[in-house]
Amino acid sequence: MERLFSYGTLQLESVQIETFGRKLLGEKEVLYGYVLSEVKITDEAVIKTSGMDVHPILKYTGVVSDTVDGTVFELSEKELAQADAYEVEEYTRVEGRFVSGKGAWIYASAQDHN
Repeated sequence: MERLFSYGTLQLESVQIETFGRKLLGEKEVLYGYVLSEVKITDEAVIKTSGMDVHPILKYTGVVSDTVDGTVFELSEKELAQADAYEVEEYTRVEGRFVSGKGAWIYASAQDHN
């Protein structure tokens, strides 16, 4: 199983059902080294699924005291690929580190991870 951190629309049950065909189970987690910002979404399918044209996005700071609360979900490799397809080009998937000491995939600003 893969671990994926969500701090935004993937926490919404409606987005989970539309994207994965099921409600995900997860645990609360705190990511460090990032802050939340916003990104304007232009992909009509993503806007339709989430109901929003502005989504949160993680911006890398590297500062341990900068933290973001969210949920880590367990997904299959197929579901992780579905999550990749849901995210628009402004996001990139990278590994994040958490207060618990565990790791998980995160979707962060692609500009910060070139």
